Amino acid sequence: MKKSELKVGDKAPDFNLVDQDGKPVALKDYAGRKLLVYFYPKASTPGCTTQACSIRDAFADLKDLGVAVVGISPDQPDALKKFAAKYSLNFTLLADSEKKAAADYFVLGEKSMFGKTSVGIIRSSFLVGEDGRVLQAWYKVKPEQTVPFAVDFVKGLKR
Repeated sequence: MKKSELKVGDKAPDFNLVDQDGKPVALKDYAGRKLLVYFYPKASTPGCTTQACSIRDAFADLKDLGVAVVGISPDQPDALKKFAAKYSLNFTLLADSEKKAAADYFVLGEKSMFGKTSVGIIRSSFLVGEDGRVLQAWYKVKPEQTVPFAVDFVKGLKR
């Protein structure tokens, strides 16, 4: 049976992508730390901007909880750089132009907008533990849910 979603306890799929500055970034770079990996469809669109700005605004809280953040989209690094600069984003954005990481995390799927169906990124986020395993997966999240879901989950771990 083909898998269709990552589950708690699964090994998080590795990725090796370039960031908004063209530097390579891999999952293993975050070994020993919690990492919030979130996938979004396109930089500078309304929902993605809402999501990114909410993460920017909660970055200190996430850092205090020991959580690093990477956002992944199919955009090119130059588009990510503009997005990060325009909204003063204080975390890493990764370019997945071939959508390999998106496929590995099972966030590529059919979407319907204005009556048209297409295949694209389904907004999702994952909390990866220090050991590289999925602590929690949230598929089909609303832009404003990414931060509260992650913060509440990590605070629950600390209780």
